[in-house]
Amino acid sequence: MSAATGSKVQTLDTATLVLATMRKRGISGLPRNYELVYEALNASNSVLTREFEALGRMPAQDELDQLCKKHFPHHSRQDVVDGAHEKICGELEGMLRLLKQEQTSLESYSKLLGETYNRISTKSATSAEILTSIINVMSNATGDTMEKGKVVVEHMVERAREMEQVKLELDEYKRIANTDTLTRLANRRAFDEMLSTIYNDRRKAMYFALIVADVDHFKKFNDAYGHPVGDRVLTIVAAVMKSALRRDVFLARTGGEEFAIILEGTSQSVTTEIAERVRRAVEQTPLKNQKTGLEYGPITLSLGICMASDADSAEELYNKADVALYSAKNAGRNCFQVYNPELNQEFEKNWTLYKK
Repeated sequence: MSAATGSKVQTLDTATLVLATMRKRGISGLPRNYELVYEALNASNSVLTREFEALGRMPAQDELDQLCKKHFPHHSRQDVVDGAHEKICGELEGMLRLLKQEQTSLESYSKLLGETYNRISTKSATSAEILTSIINVMSNATGDTMEKGKVVVEHMVERAREMEQVKLELDEYKRIANTDTLTRLANRRAFDEMLSTIYNDRRKAMYFALIVADVDHFKKFNDAYGHPVGDRVLTIVAAVMKSALRRDVFLARTGGEEFAIILEGTSQSVTTEIAERVRRAVEQTPLKNQKTGLEYGPITLSLGICMASDADSAEELYNKADVALYSAKNAGRNCFQVYNPELNQEFEKNWTLYKK
């Protein structure tokens, strides 16, 4: 990469660089591909970066998925879900077998009742011995049927408990799979799932808003003080953002130094107030080494806002919020920008420069 090209790349935000790389290499816009490309470009995992570069242009999706499986354990989620599904199916089949056995037992008991009734109803059934014999047979049959019924119920309860345990394990797995390990916020997977639900009801979609945020000059923290300080920056930002929002607001770390907020039941004026409150809270939080007293400098955020009413799909909503974020960074950072169509011209202009 030439020095001129490098300077252009530095002027672009991370999301733009990821999109550029994916378009250049013909990588489809799947959520798992975004994560893979971002982490490869972030260079925090040198092995992943080398292996990604080795794929060259136009890598096959199978090759990309193999990298994902190797470096992102949470991508094995489908295997876990399939295993749980198989186990539940096995328990259900067992239940069906028990019910069929119980049905056969009840049918036999019903047949015995009918035969006994016919014997009692005949005029020849006057002997006390015959009646006693019939009563004994009925008593034993009833006892056996009730005992078998108890066993069936116990087995059914046991299998129900097994399935409940599988459900609990799946719920716990989903919680872990959807949680960012560093910040304990929702991760990109959870964000994509939440974002995709916004347009399920078009009438309610107009009351949603998306805020995407990016830590300004984050690379400088890593370069100057090392990755532990960079991680500390991310955990501080996550905690401050969380404390500045209501508990029911969806907040996620979507990758690297990027965060996202999904607001429901909001207006543009309320959304901008929230964005400013978050920006100010982060700006006013000191980053200091408590042992040495070293000041690492202020942390600031750039934020992009898009109202769901200004987009027709989850993907478009995210892209427009990202355009607004790019505009905020281009305006000097440590501010927010609300999407409007005019911002597209600014974005396309710089995108054209990058492609050259």
